[in-house]
Amino acid sequence: MSFNDPVADFLTRIRNGQMIKKTSISMPSSIMKEAMAKVFHAEGYINEYKIDGDGEKKSLTITLKYYEGQPVIQKLTRISRPGLRVYKPVNDLPKVIGGLGIAIISTSYGIMTDHQARKEGHGGEILCTVE
Repeated sequence: MSFNDPVADFLTRIRNGQMIKKTSISMPSSIMKEAMAKVFHAEGYINEYKIDGDGEKKSLTITLKYYEGQPVIQKLTRISRPGLRVYKPVNDLPKVIGGLGIAIISTSYGIMTDHQARKEGHGGEILCTVE
């Protein structure tokens, strides 16, 4: 199965897994999905992630996080998409819920949160927002 938008697939699998209260989800791995999972883990939105397999058949497994029976991630929104890319300079990066949520930014220095991109002075493509 081929995907036109691996980031949207990543976010949708997380949303669907949380709707049915799964403890973990699995998906084909890619460099971008691994980097996004690393950001989600560092920000405390998921418990852990691991990469299984080798070569072209790597799999990414994410352990979802819940608090008092509710998912920690309340809302995932895809911003930039293949048909309409959204790039912003460092001064125009969005603040999600006044700084309580995060935006995931793809910069020339890697994938990072909006907080980290502002701190380091990098703009880039706004991949998604997490609330």
